[in-house]
Amino acid sequence: MTESSFQADVLDGLGDHDLNEIASLLGTDTGGAREAVAETADAMSSHLRQKAVAGDDDAEEVREAIAGVAEPPLQGVATLGGGLAGGLMASLLTKMSRPVAQAVSKKTGIPAANVDRIIRVLIPVVMAVFAKRAAANKGAAPGAAPSSGAAPGTGSGGLGELLEQILGGGKQ
Repeated sequence: MTESSFQADVLDGLGDHDLNEIASLLGTDTGGAREAVAETADAMSSHLRQKAVAGDDDAEEVREAIAGVAEPPLQGVATLGGGLAGGLMASLLTKMSRPVAQAVSKKTGIPAANVDRIIRVLIPVVMAVFAKRAAANKGAAPGAAPSSGAAPGTGSGGLGELLEQILGGGKQ
């Protein structure tokens, strides 16, 4: 069996209620909603890759967010901070929502405001997919999860490798 695509994992993580909500928002059936979700998930992963290779503060922001999602959640009293690592990824995905919505709107004709609402529904699902894939790949490539002091995109276990593990290879 082949590794499932990022888009398929996002669709699988989306509940029937959320899929029906998206279909209603778009005035379509669940098949149309699935197509819109797949297109939006693809655009989110593409935009994340673009930010990662920017080589500036954007790449560092992606590194920190991905590393936070790749680490197991804190336990006990340490969790009182509200899940800073998950918050970094949620913040990054929220920041990306406007350019992603514009790109999906341009490609599909769906109004950008509707795509933005789809993204808001998808953010927790995308975060769960990232966490699941990061956990599954944790032992697959030594050093895959970057240490906080690692330089962006350097050597084996760099940001590019980590993104490949979590998002899969290129456009799926």
